Amino acid sequence: MIIIHVMGGLGNQLYQYALLEKLRLLGRDVKLDFYAYKDAQGEDREWRELELERLEGLEYEVCTKQERTLFLDNSMKLVDRVRRKLTGRKNRTVAETGDYMPEIFSMDDVYLYGFWGCERYYKDITGILQQKIRFPKSGKPANIETLARMKDENAVSVHIRRKDYLTVADGARYMGICTDAYYEEAFAFIRERVEKPVFYIFSDDVAYARAHFGGADMRIVDWNTGKDSLYDMELMSRCRHNICANSTFSIWGARLNPHKDKLMIRPLHHDNYETSSPEEIHTNWEGWVLLDAAGEIVYGE
Repeated sequence: MIIIHVMGGLGNQLYQYALLEKLRLLGRDVKLDFYAYKDAQGEDREWRELELERLEGLEYEVCTKQERTLFLDNSMKLVDRVRRKLTGRKNRTVAETGDYMPEIFSMDDVYLYGFWGCERYYKDITGILQQKIRFPKSGKPANIETLARMKDENAVSVHIRRKDYLTVADGARYMGICTDAYYEEAFAFIRERVEKPVFYIFSDDVAYARAHFGGADMRIVDWNTGKDSLYDMELMSRCRHNICANSTFSIWGARLNPHKDKLMIRPLHHDNYETSSPEEIHTNWEGWVLLDAAGEIVYGE
C-alpha cells in the first residue's frame, strides 16, 4: 500500500489526488491521508480548507489512524517507544526532493510526503482528470451567466495572485516572478494568435486588478470569495486559453481546460528558490508556453 499525505490549498490537494490516480492506474493500492485537516493540532494543523471533499466525481480511500501510525512508526505505546530507542524508527516516509521523481512509481509500502506538482507526472492522464474532477453546481447568477457567455467568446483566464505573496516570508519566495512585463508579453502573445480575445481577470486583490487591468476587452471576476473561491477555478477551466500566475490554483484551471487548441502560459519559475534549468522545466512542462520575469518567451510557439 501507498499513503499520500494531503496538504495545502485546492491546487496542491488536486496534485496529491492526481498522484493517487496515476499510481492506481499502475496497479498500486493507494490511500490519502487527511491528518493535517482532521486530526493535527497546533502548527501541524493545515489552516486551509479540505476542498477535495467538495468536488464531485473523485474516488479515493482515506487511510486509517492505525495505518498512518504504522507507516510513520510514531505509536506512543511503551513497547514501541522502547523499540525505537533501541533500534531506531522504521519510518517509511519518502519526501519530495526534486521537481520530477519517477522513482516513486516503482515504490510500494511507502508514505509519500510532498506536493508532486510536476506536469510530467500527469501528462498521460490529463483526460481522465478532466473527466473525474467536477465542481459542485453554483447557484450564483454571475457564475451561470459567465459560463454561458464564455461559450460564445475567445475567453482567456488571467490569474494575478498577490495578498499572501506580499508577506515577508512568501514575498521572498514568490514575488518578482509574475511581473508587469510577464503579463504584458502574455497579453501580446494571446492577441497575436487569438481573434478578439476577452480576458477574464481573477485575483485575490481586486483593487489592484481594477487599477491595472481595465481594458475594454477585460472583465474582472470579483464575486467568488471565501468558500466560493473554487468556482474561480471552474471558470478558468471553461476559458479557451489560460494565462497563469505562479500558483497551483490557476495551473489547475488551465489543466482542466478541455479545449484541444488551448494556449497555456505560465511563468518559467514557480518560486525564487527553484534550481531546475529552463531546459528541465521545458521537458517537465511539455505543451506550455514559458515566460520569464523580463517578459521574454523562453519556450513556446
